[in-house]
Amino acid sequence: MIEGVRIRRLTVFADDRGWLMEILRCDDEEFDQFGQVYLTTCYPGVIKAWHCHQKQTDRFCVIKGMAKVVLFDDRPSSPTRGQTQVFFIGERNPCLLVIPPGVWHGFTAIGNEPAYLINCPNRPYDRHNPDELRRPYNDEAIGFDWQVRHG
Repeated sequence: MIEGVRIRRLTVFADDRGWLMEILRCDDEEFDQFGQVYLTTCYPGVIKAWHCHQKQTDRFCVIKGMAKVVLFDDRPSSPTRGQTQVFFIGERNPCLLVIPPGVWHGFTAIGNEPAYLINCPNRPYDRHNPDELRRPYNDEAIGFDWQVRHG
């Protein structure tokens, strides 16, 4: 596991009326402070990568569809520097994935439908001074192959 990354399987409570899934509570271990909540989607065949924050912690939950979320640790002082980690999260594997500052991340939808991802970061987005770094999805320094595996 990349240093500082956490994943927690979420519980779905279902009955004859429907279902409920708690994603993040203020008394959860993964909570430190509220920044904002937003929803983003990713269409099949699209790769949203690479993205990194210097101060912000992201907390991902895919609520519809499935996504391959990939992390890459490029933090100079991290004991897991150079490591890549892949998570498959979504409807068939409901999880909360916590991504610490300095860890590069990206995701793609798996299958034939869009993936709907909710993020509950601990800092609000600052349009005038964004806390974000970007690299192309095929950055050779990371060297991750986003292709679907067959066989």
